Amino acid sequence: MYQIIKLYGDFEPWWFLEDWKNDIVSLQEFQDFNVAVKEYLELLQRLKKVFPSFESRSSFLATFWDVNEQRWCEECDENLQQYHSIALLKDFEILPVGCHDKLLEEANDQPKFPSACALG
Repeated sequence: MYQIIKLYGDFEPWWFLEDWKNDIVSLQEFQDFNVAVKEYLELLQRLKKVFPSFESRSSFLATFWDVNEQRWCEECDENLQQYHSIALLKDFEILPVGCHDKLLEEANDQPKFPSACALG
């Protein structure tokens, strides 16, 4: 089964931290890989029009953000960038090599502000 998930939180989707599933805000499931890819690519294009900054990876992972959308982290004592992310997964795992290609890797030139808290 293939899933397209939308996430919202402090981290880009490729981190897959221990509790990453807590950031899922929506989920669609597909039996057919080609249908899932078509839906993912349409969603990717829609979100690129909405957010000023984005980065996508060849593994069907993408994140979008607005530098003005941050939340204060008491523990970190700093603002954390908030990311709207999407992922196309198979059984909640990254798709195996060969299911994707480098054409999906892109980013615009808007800066991203990494958090010291996020890096450990």
